[in-house]
Amino acid sequence: MESVNLLSIIAIAFLGSFGHCIGMCGGIVMAYSTAKIDGSWSRLMQAQSHILYSLGRVTTYTLLGALFGALGGVATFSNTANGTLLLIAGIAMILSGLSLLGKIKFLTLIEHSLSANAWYQSTFKAALRSRSRLSFYLLGLLNGLLPCGFVYFFAITAASTASPLWGALVMLIFGLSTIPALFSLGFFVGVFRQGSLRALMIKLAALAVVAYGGMTLYSGYGYLTDPTKTLRDCH
Repeated sequence: MESVNLLSIIAIAFLGSFGHCIGMCGGIVMAYSTAKIDGSWSRLMQAQSHILYSLGRVTTYTLLGALFGALGGVATFSNTANGTLLLIAGIAMILSGLSLLGKIKFLTLIEHSLSANAWYQSTFKAALRSRSRLSFYLLGLLNGLLPCGFVYFFAITAASTASPLWGALVMLIFGLSTIPALFSLGFFVGVFRQGSLRALMIKLAALAVVAYGGMTLYSGYGYLTDPTKTLRDCH
């Protein structure tokens, strides 16, 4: 898998997750932490619930990686396609950050578009209401299906391997690398529920999302302006 630097994947996913993943998925984590986790639960029980949720996300990402790896074996992503997708992802990240800061309603529009899917909406609500441990894993599976520019970026990386196995590995590593950020957020919210602390975390996440979005735009611009640039150069 010469075109993919696994250490770079870990570093980018880990650092980016504290901005982008918290920004995009933080609302869901806060929602289930408030609605499903009982304050009387021990910290071990709370931790297990958050881990199950994260494992659900990782499962979906791994399956998507295998799919995109298989597609990469029969299709070639041009620099124009890579650059365009990265520009779209970067713009989405910046809009998400501004939305978290309350400047625009970008995230609200996305949520409304997703809620139009009756099956997804009903399944998500049922999992959110359920008190079973398995429901946390189901929420993670569903979360992994949400549109996300960060996931799209790594899906491109998975496709570049041209292998279902290596594509799955790329997305598995990506998913595992994002666990610390969302686990920390979920466990923090589950233990400390003060609104002022939540607001501070959201503001910090928003600024990180905007910064990472700018970096993603720059990478996309590089693809469009440098015909010799490859996905490998981005890692």
